[in-house]
Amino acid sequence: MKPTTKPTRPFFSSGPCSKRPGWSLDALDGALVGRSHRAKAAKARIQEVIEKSKSILGIPEGYVCGIVPASDTGAVEMAMWSLLGARGVDMLAWESFGSGWVTDVIKQLQLENARKLLADYGQLPDFSEVDFNNDVVFTYNGTTSGVKVPNLDWIPDDRAGLTICDATSAVFAMDIDYSKLDVVTWSWQKVMGGEAAHGMIVLSPRAIERLESYTPAWPLPKIFRMTKGGKLIDGIFEGATINTVSMLCVEDALDGLKWAEGIGGLPALLERSNANLKAIADWAETRDWIDFLAEDPATRSNTSICLKITADWYQALPEEEQAAKAKQIVSLLDNEGVGYDFGSYRDAPAGIRIWGGATVETADIEALLPWLDWAFEEIKST
Repeated sequence: MKPTTKPTRPFFSSGPCSKRPGWSLDALDGALVGRSHRAKAAKARIQEVIEKSKSILGIPEGYVCGIVPASDTGAVEMAMWSLLGARGVDMLAWESFGSGWVTDVIKQLQLENARKLLADYGQLPDFSEVDFNNDVVFTYNGTTSGVKVPNLDWIPDDRAGLTICDATSAVFAMDIDYSKLDVVTWSWQKVMGGEAAHGMIVLSPRAIERLESYTPAWPLPKIFRMTKGGKLIDGIFEGATINTVSMLCVEDALDGLKWAEGIGGLPALLERSNANLKAIADWAETRDWIDFLAEDPATRSNTSICLKITADWYQALPEEEQAAKAKQIVSLLDNEGVGYDFGSYRDAPAGIRIWGGATVETADIEALLPWLDWAFEEIKST
């Protein structure tokens, strides 16, 4: 039978993600619109986003944090184009975004001393094969596969190379040992539900030393430059952004950070995301038609929760028909106003991807799940 209870907030997109509970446009009333982002008040507001981010996440002493253009993508590209080439690089990838970074290094930067350590969707590469005499580039959480690294114990403290981590679906949702990372990037639009187009980058003292001692062989666009005259441009990490930021987006990011502080900081954010994953795991365990894409439970993401349809009749279909059936589930619930934008990523195996980040209420996840059962029964007969 068709369920009767619907999620209060049916927003399960993996980016831009659900706004915080209780959010409305009133949260932006104090935005410094019409002001220069270089003005003293605006610069202070931007710096407040930086400082609150560092405080909530527990970024180590000596690391710097800044706001950069073009979302997480811009932040990762900035790091790779500015830092790579000084030594060999190991590129780790197990889903589409990580594969994109591999493509950029191999085809765009054309680094000959680059190694690829790849794994299929649902799996992780063999971390024991990583050469830490090289720089290492990887995603903490595979947003399109729902596979995360379970921890960073595989990264040695005495590594020679830098570790560059695209952590956009992990920060504010996963317990990260930042001392193991030399570059960390993310965007406002993921776990904190902020608006898109702005990225964040964190640099360790080792990364700063590389920036100040190494000049890449290729030209750097202005939006990638973090040094001037061989010295770090401190202003980037003190509220003076490389290019013009949206003060509306800054206000929204700050609103999300204040909400996080108000509910108990990082421990509360982790607890909320973990509760969302548990609700789905408990449900999936009692179903014979669906399972996690992640093969090892220890690698299941608690943000981009990716599921595959395992029913025999479904698996017997050609890939094109499997994809059509999965999209039909999403369309059915969209039409019912039950859940939006929870289909698998276009490059990923056909299935379902439910965002479980901290801004999503577990009660809404629990309300969605019976509807998935209903929609699955519906697609069997159509």
